Amino acid sequence: MELVNHIAEAYAKQFTSPLDVVLQQIEDYTLQNHPHAHMLSSHVQGKVLEMISSMIKPQRILEIGTFTGFSALCLAKGLQPGGKLHTIELREEDAATAKKYFDKAGATNIELHIGNAKEIIRAVKENWDLVFIDADKVSYIDYYELTLPALKQGGYILSDNVFFHGEVLEKELKGKNAKAIQAFNEHVAKDTRVESVLLTVRDGLLLTKKL
Repeated sequence: MELVNHIAEAYAKQFTSPLDVVLQQIEDYTLQNHPHAHMLSSHVQGKVLEMISSMIKPQRILEIGTFTGFSALCLAKGLQPGGKLHTIELREEDAATAKKYFDKAGATNIELHIGNAKEIIRAVKENWDLVFIDADKVSYIDYYELTLPALKQGGYILSDNVFFHGEVLEKELKGKNAKAIQAFNEHVAKDTRVESVLLTVRDGLLLTKKL
């Protein structure tokens, strides 16, 4: 199912503040060179992430799924002075690309971890103000349950791709990822520890606040 209205997306981009130089370079490089460029957050979604982070003013951010570094740099713009963003990427090639752009942006407040996210989450001893989940869909519930205890009261979790390309809207769920995302959405909806709103931005962004 085609979810994104490209005419509306182009119009939204026209009236959204421009990306900075490094973010534009990441977007251009990824779209031109990466076989999975569709995984990149869009210009508009990147600004949404930046503004949400800027409103929260976090000291500690956890990102699960770095990809080529675009969303990490967007989220890091909202960090308080002295704050830090930890980001986790499984694929070494993508991590190397992200590291190059982090260095280019002078983002010394970003710490990049390479490896298994579940192991790294357990090893990093932090209390999070903001968590961004954008990794393998079958592990979303695991990531949520691993991070929620370390999320500060009043902290937020942002979960990307909660429409999973519109597949969760179909009458019959077929793919394992669509089934996993549907299970995740239901899991969070039933969780009395939080309150949530599902934003219809691009492929769906679930904003969850810990009570």
